[in-house]
Amino acid sequence: MTEGKSPRQPDIQYHPDYEKYQARTEQRKATEVLTKELPAGFPAELISPLVWEGKDIETRNDWIYELSEKQLNEIDEALKTFKSLNLVFGYINQSTFPLPSLGPILRGLSKELHFGRGFFVLRGLPVDNYSREENVIIYAGVSSYVGNIRGRQEDTRFANGTSLVLSHIKDLSDKTRKNVIGAPSNTADKQVFHTDAGDVVSLLCLQPAMEGGESYIASNWLVYNVLAKERPDLIHTLSQDWPVDGFNDPQKPYTNRPLLYHQAATPSTPERVVIQYARRYFTGFLSQPRSSNIPPITEAQAEARDALHFLAEEHAATLGFRKGDVQYINNLSIFHARNAFRDEPGKERHLMRLWLRNPEFAWETPKPLRTRWDNVFKDVNEEEQVFPIEPRIRKTVGS
Repeated sequence: MTEGKSPRQPDIQYHPDYEKYQARTEQRKATEVLTKELPAGFPAELISPLVWEGKDIETRNDWIYELSEKQLNEIDEALKTFKSLNLVFGYINQSTFPLPSLGPILRGLSKELHFGRGFFVLRGLPVDNYSREENVIIYAGVSSYVGNIRGRQEDTRFANGTSLVLSHIKDLSDKTRKNVIGAPSNTADKQVFHTDAGDVVSLLCLQPAMEGGESYIASNWLVYNVLAKERPDLIHTLSQDWPVDGFNDPQKPYTNRPLLYHQAATPSTPERVVIQYARRYFTGFLSQPRSSNIPPITEAQAEARDALHFLAEEHAATLGFRKGDVQYINNLSIFHARNAFRDEPGKERHLMRLWLRNPEFAWETPKPLRTRWDNVFKDVNEEEQVFPIEPRIRKTVGS
């Protein structure tokens, strides 16, 4: 940095550039003394079913649970039960959407999310047999057995006393002004590896794209292990405070928090690492550029962000998302991304998303994330929940 000048944002954009990443790495290795020690107490290696290689996952199918005809009939009966109650959708739960035989199986799969591999795909929902409204009810009802608390997906500044708890992931860029889109979820653009808010992220595929749109996941515990071995200095960088953009929130223009959190083992829980980040909070995206009046990230932070993305990309798995699939992932231990895609009439990629929490199995929320988690999960009552039937531009949940 030139003496007397303020720090400047590094040359880094939403779409990672591998050549810039490599050049930044070489420059830092040549000009800085990078520690070879991990932060005190951090593990040299995480050993867990949550540590997995994407290429190994792709050779197996034990992460797929295919619904039987009997179970599909049970779901259909649960749909009829809920509709007969004439309740608003916020009351969709295990009592109003009864699944006596499938419910315990879904609870076991939820346990796998939290203590096993960290993801599964529920396969076989006949989405074409139902109306959009019925698919929303089925999706929320089945998912209530995986996580019985649904999270808000819209910033409470824009909610007017309601809580959007279901989002549509669909390209709306040709149906709305581009200057109102601030997130890749409403475009056909590639989404880089990131995490959402909340404990469990779920996606239901109503329709795949004509071309592209593949869904990718990667174990961030494996990424941690690689960095702990090869670049412990970046573990330091990730576990220190970062300026997270509040995107014009007058109350909090930005917040300072780490991207990586270490949780020591307790008598009832294993040692854990939690990584939480979305790249656009440090680079901006389309109509939400990074705020100019907040501190820039550092060169070390720019390198660390790219390292997370490119390591996740190297070790990722493609899950072969089909129509009627429901994907559930542990958002605290898994990164996700998607390929760019091309739609055609009748072949327009359309997913629905829920953010879920299961208090029975939930991990401890790191202290710096609790305000964000409260914004998503705290006191979400039945009457305030909104389940839009058609896609719309979502206002972002703040950090």
